Amino acid sequence: MATHPRRITRALLSVSDKTGLVEFAKALAGYSIELVSTGGTAKTLKDAGLKVIDVAELTGFPEMMDGRVKTLHPKVHGGLLAIRADKDHAASMQAHGIKAIDLLVVNLYPFEETVAKGAAYDDCVENIDIGGPAMIAPPPRTTAM
Repeated sequence: MATHPRRITRALLSVSDKTGLVEFAKALAGYSIELVSTGGTAKTLKDAGLKVIDVAELTGFPEMMDGRVKTLHPKVHGGLLAIRADKDHAASMQAHGIKAIDLLVVNLYPFEETVAKGAAYDDCVENIDIGGPAMIAPPPRTTAM
């Protein structure tokens, strides 16, 4: 555990259920937290007048394959998983232009609900979330071993 709190400077928001999203993002922006987002989430935030960095701008790659591939990139996962106190991790971040992501806001596609409704096979497949679960991981150690 960290011995002191770290200031949150960058947040990645990627949600399927956008309930309360705009209000939450406005609160983050009120603390000068940089907002990074994906697809529909980014659009919702931009439509609300918030400054948002699209994940495609962050990674240098467009969302592709109907939005199936957007967050599976080292600039996202490196920003989430880097151990900040580890000199090698810090050097890798520096060398590859990876900025830390301090806060992740994600909820997963409603796969179970979609299946329970008896949706068609193709609709069920579209609700299998890969990127969201890939970003959810135990927090990295705060000190190098």
